[in-house]
Parts: sequence; C-alpha cells; structure tokens
Amino acid sequence: MMNYIKWFNTIGLEDIKDVGGKNASIGQMITELSDKGIRVPMGFAITSDAYWHYVKVNKLLEPMKTLLESIASIDDIQAISDVGQQIRDLFEVATIPDDLKEAIVTSYHELSKRYGVDTLDVAVRSSATAEDLPTASFAGQQETYLHVQGDEHLLEYVKKCFASLFKARAIVYRIEHGFDHFKVALSIGVQKMVRSDVGVSGVAFSLDTESGFADVVTINAAYGLGESIVQGRVIPDEFVVFKPTLECGYSPIIKKYCGDKSIKIVYGKENQLTEEMPVADHEQHQFSLSDEEILSLARSVIIIEKHYSERAGHWVPMDIEWAKDGIDGLLYIVQARPETVHATRKPRELTRYHIDQSIKNLNLIVTGRSIGQKVVSGPARIITKLEDINTIEQDEILVTDMTDPDWVPVMKRVAGIITNRGGRTCHAAIVSRELGLPALVGTHTATECIKQGQMVTIDCSRGDIGYVYNGKVPYSRETSSLEAIPPVPVDIMVNMADPDNAFNVSKLPVAGVGLARIEFIITNSIKIHPMALLYPERVKDPEARRQIDQLTVVYKDKKQYFVQTLAQQIGMIAAAFYPRPVSVRLSDFKTNEYRNLIGGIYFEPEEENPMIGFRGACRYYHEQYEQAFSLECEALKIAREMMGLCNIKVMVPFVRTTKEACAVIQALGERGLKQGCNGLQLIMMCEVPSNVILMSEFANYFDGFSIGSNDLTQLTLGVDRDSALMAEFDERDPAVLQMMKMAVCAAHQHNRCIGICGQAPSDYPEIAEFLIDVGIDSISLNPDSVLPFFMRYS
Repeated sequence: MMNYIKWFNTIGLEDIKDVGGKNASIGQMITELSDKGIRVPMGFAITSDAYWHYVKVNKLLEPMKTLLESIASIDDIQAISDVGQQIRDLFEVATIPDDLKEAIVTSYHELSKRYGVDTLDVAVRSSATAEDLPTASFAGQQETYLHVQGDEHLLEYVKKCFASLFKARAIVYRIEHGFDHFKVALSIGVQKMVRSDVGVSGVAFSLDTESGFADVVTINAAYGLGESIVQGRVIPDEFVVFKPTLECGYSPIIKKYCGDKSIKIVYGKENQLTEEMPVADHEQHQFSLSDEEILSLARSVIIIEKHYSERAGHWVPMDIEWAKDGIDGLLYIVQARPETVHATRKPRELTRYHIDQSIKNLNLIVTGRSIGQKVVSGPARIITKLEDINTIEQDEILVTDMTDPDWVPVMKRVAGIITNRGGRTCHAAIVSRELGLPALVGTHTATECIKQGQMVTIDCSRGDIGYVYNGKVPYSRETSSLEAIPPVPVDIMVNMADPDNAFNVSKLPVAGVGLARIEFIITNSIKIHPMALLYPERVKDPEARRQIDQLTVVYKDKKQYFVQTLAQQIGMIAAAFYPRPVSVRLSDFKTNEYRNLIGGIYFEPEEENPMIGFRGACRYYHEQYEQAFSLECEALKIAREMMGLCNIKVMVPFVRTTKEACAVIQALGERGLKQGCNGLQLIMMCEVPSNVILMSEFANYFDGFSIGSNDLTQLTLGVDRDSALMAEFDERDPAVLQMMKMAVCAAHQHNRCIGICGQAPSDYPEIAEFLIDVGIDSISLNPDSVLPFFMRYS
C-alpha cells in the first residue's frame, strides 16, 4: 500500500523525493533542532505518492502531456498561461480517491486532537520534489493557503495545491532548468497555523540580502499573516543583527527601520480564507518586535544556519519564514530553505557603478528601497493591469504597483523594475535578485510620477536608498579583481560615511576604517540638531516642530532617537569591518553646518568664519554643547559595550591645545568612554599646526594620530578651503608636505602610530607615495580610490 501521509516528526532532508523541499526541511527542524529551542508547529506531509495516485486515478497524464507538447516557445507567455490554466482546471474538477481522502481526513483529525480542538486551523503548503535546489529556486512557484479549517475545506485546497504545480511560472521554471514535468511531483504540508493574524510574522535571512555579507541576520516583520510582506502589501520593519558578537552574549541590533505597516492580513469571514484590515495608527508608528524578540529570532536563525551548514559540509545561508503567535506570545519557525542567490556566488571581483552627482540637471523623480547594486537606463513600461503584462519589450524598465509571481517569465525581458509598494523581501525584490536585475521597491508614487515610454535611469549603487532619474544619465562601471592584490608597504584603510554601503565596502582588501564620519549619519539619517531633541520647546518654528515629531514618532524619548540611530549606524560600519579597527570621529560640524540641521538655528551662533570657530574638541566640554556631546558618547558606548563592537576607536577632531586634549579626555571618561577601558583607544586628528609643533606633548594624551590634510593645509597656508576665490589651496605645497613629514617623525619618536585620513592621498597619488617614503603607518582612502591605489603597485 502506498504511503500517502508522513508526519513531520518522522521525516528529514533525506526524504525530499517523497515530501519535497519545504516539508523535508520542516521535518528536519522538528526532529533535529527542537531540543535546541527551535519551535516549529506540528503537521504532516501528503506525499508525492499521493500526487501520482491522484493523477493516475483521474487519468490526467495523457491530457497533460498533450497540452504541454503544444507549447511551441518558452517566450510565448500567453500560450504557457493558457496551457497552465487548462491543466489546473483538469486537477480541480478531478476527484480525490477515497483511500487518499480517508488518509488526509484521518490525519487532520489526529492533528486537531493533538492540539485539543475539533477543527484545527491549518496552513496548506505546496512542496515540490525538485524545489529549493542549491542552484535553482524561484520565489512562490506553487501556492500556499492559510487559515484552512474543516475536512471539506482541507480537501478543496489540497486539490488547488496539486493544481498549482502547473502555474505558468512553474512550467517555465522547469523548462529552463531542464526538469521533466513528469518527474516532478507535488507534496503538500498540512501544518498547524500560528496565530500571527493577531500577532506578527515575517521572513529572516542569515545574511544581508543585497551584499551577501555573511555575518548578519536580516529580519523583516509586519503585523498579521506573512503574505502581506511577500505580496508587497506593506513596507515591513527591518532589523539587522550582528552574528559574531550576538554569539558572545551581546545585543548587537545594528539596524532598526520602522516600515509602513498600514494594513495587515487576518483571518477572513465566511468563505474567505483571509482578508485585509487597517492597522491602528499607534501600531504603525512602533516596532512590531521588541529587542529581545529580535535577538531571540536571530539566535534561532543562527542555530538553523549552523545545522544546515554542518550537514552540507559548507556554508549554507538560510531563508526562513517565522511567525509570532498573538495568543501565546511565542515565536515559531514555519519554514526554512537554503538561500540561493548568494550561496553559490564566489566573489572574485568587485563591480562598482557610479553616477557623477555633479552632472547638471540631474532630475530626481522618485526614491525607494534599493535592490541590486547596479545602474541601468531604459524606457518605462507602466503596467497597471494584469492583461497588459505581455506588452513588455526587451530591456524596458517595468514600472508597476507590485509584481506578481506569474510575471516571472516576462520579468526576464526587462532591464530593471520599479514598484510603488513592497520592502526588501517582497516578491519584486526576491525575483530581481534571482534575475540579477536592479530594482526600486516601495517608491509609493512611481506609477504616477513616471510616464509611459519615458526614458529613466535607476541608480541602486549607493546603499539602502535607490534613485530614479529622468533621462539616460551617464554612468561608469568599474570591475576589479579581488584576487592577487599586490602587497603595499603600508596599511591601507578606507574612509566611510554611508553606513548603508558599509557591507559592500568591507569587501575591499583594507586593514580597517581610518575615518568614519558621523556627520553624514547626523545629516542624512538623524537630520535634527541634538539640542533640539533635548529642548524641543525652544524650537519655535511650527514646521520644524512637525518634522521633529514626525522623525521621532517611534521613540517616546526624543533624545533616544538620536542615541539609538547614531549607535546603530556606527554599529553597521563597525560590524561590516569587524574585527578590523574602525576609527569613529566625533562630530566635526562647523556652526553654519549645525544651523542647517532641523532646529539648529535656535542653538548655534552665527560666526564670521566658522571654519576656525566653535568646532571640534572645544565644543564637547562647552556648556552650549556638552549635553549633546553626552548623546554622542552614549551612542558610542552602546556600540562598544551593548553591541560588543570593541574594534571601535574614538577619534577627536580639531584639538587646538593640550588643555583641550585634557578636557576632552576627561569629558569622555565621565561619560563612560574611559581611555584604555575595554581596550578603548583615543586617536587625535593632527590638523592644526600646533599639533605638529607640540606632538611630543599631545603624545602623552592620545594613543595615536591621524593627519587631516584639508584642515592642516588651510591652517598651514592661511587659506580658507571653503572659499571659491582662493586658488592656493593645494595639499602638495612644500610647506604642507613638510608639516606632514614632521608629524610622522615626531609621532614615531614617541612610539605612537600615525596615519592619514584626509582627502589628499585619494586625490593625489604622489602625496601617498611621499608619506610612504617618510614612514607613515597607514593611509585611509575613499572607497573608489582603494583598488586603483593597489593597482599602481602591481
């Protein structure tokens, strides 16, 4: 007698041919990982034997063959769709054989009894026997049905699952990958529903989905059933956790992004399985998971990844579906499969795209979440109705509200994708990665702002945020080999400003980060003057107050908005390069730059020459800024102590005198950043001539030095570097070079390391060569200058 049913706790990965990839994986976790705290709902698999029995009894094989043989070309999407629909109709009008029906119903009753109810809510999941292979997997090929209840409903959706093996996308997938349609069967998982309809659900990856960076867990979360994320109905919350220090007992949540969770999918009424409903405003403006839940989920992901990797004998990154039950409050893993985009890539080269931001008339249309790290141009093809999908032509830019899994065959024609809705794990994002396409998701208004046939350029080259420009914008593409990097006689570091690009930049063969600029974080992510968060009542402008309230809505304490955002963004950079050292420079805005922040005009003086005014070290202990400085210190302390990122060094800019040096070190120590404690090193920017002249004294205060060539040049030559009238600003001036040489020699005389993090070596290779000759310890370059620097030594 055929074995039509297998309970999850009796199967594992060796049973893929009987129960398919999804079911085998669920069984593997239940049998092997339950004792390690991985909580998976119980259920059973309807086996591939059941599928073939269904096909045989209903005499479906011959008509299926006839229909599939009628497909003349894989490019004839309409014909494939028609054939798929006809085969699915055959399946749905067929009858489930009595012995199979009895086996399914009996098992369902047993599962219901196991959970103490008469009719259990179950998820009915398709699980094809040739899916989730290491080199071939497309998102959402077959169907899943949630909130199925009762014998008749279960049997109805079993038939629908069988039929979904012949969705158009699945037919094309098998043809492209050389799978025989009649050697692939469908198993079905019947699994107890987690009540995330009144809770939270989402997906988690054991890597960064864009860069492939392996040391993080990326979690997407939204209220209700998980279909809202995959379908792109919401922009979910996103959390990133750093694996190495999590495993050492720290709490390294290095990113928390509050998404647009305006709707959720819940249990439907009457004959509807599910339905949408709005999310209350206060829930939209808070994170859907607590910090402890984020960390707990990340630990589970690590356990699963390690298990699958050890079993395979090599790294196997994982793509995991999870759900939080709103009734019992527990987190469950409902599905796990190997991630297939980055797992098989061996990065031997690095390709970087670049659009020159100085181009005049660079007309920005929309922004969104960036997928694909590429730049591409093409005419826009706006699709608002399903029946128009076949009008897409080769190398057009698909612009739509959200893609559908059935569009995959057509999506292979396009050069890029832009959607109104969705987050980084929606269908459009997943398929774009699979196809190697750049995409922008969650733009909100793309279909309104872009016209049919309009030439547009997608720029996904600059981290988390992507851009769509009008017209065909020129761009450059540079591919460099990461193999056989020639040795150079000095440590090469990199300057970092954008945390969202840190995972990509960390692939460069550098010794660490010579300069991490937190001004970029404050300007682009925080946007608000820190004192305006401490004293919002002093901000009188209604529009500024509205902006402050809007940006800080997730945080009850406005100052924690500054602290947590800064800590996480610093954490992203430090995690990307861990355990390589990362020098984080304290804020070095000038007063005119501080005034440009929201609310800044109420807290900053107007200076005639802010370049040499109230800036750098003198601010940190001054009564006008010391409270804001405390927020910076709190953020750094969180990154080092809570996140465990002790590779962070603290860099102090623009120290004019040894008195200032003493005052700043004392201020840091009073705020929990005591020099030497937990390995903390303090680095001083060498950018004022007094730093060079009194290097022997400054060496008593700091662990090392980093030359800031821009300020050292302007103060040596007496030239305002911000003045367009002064053409004498040149770091190659003999006086400046002599100052640099003196600094290097004096630092070494006092056993202190010294590097350079200023712009000069990136702009002028001869300065780098000069500094190498005088014995500098490290040179920190802009990311796009690193590989060319190495190549000069090849």
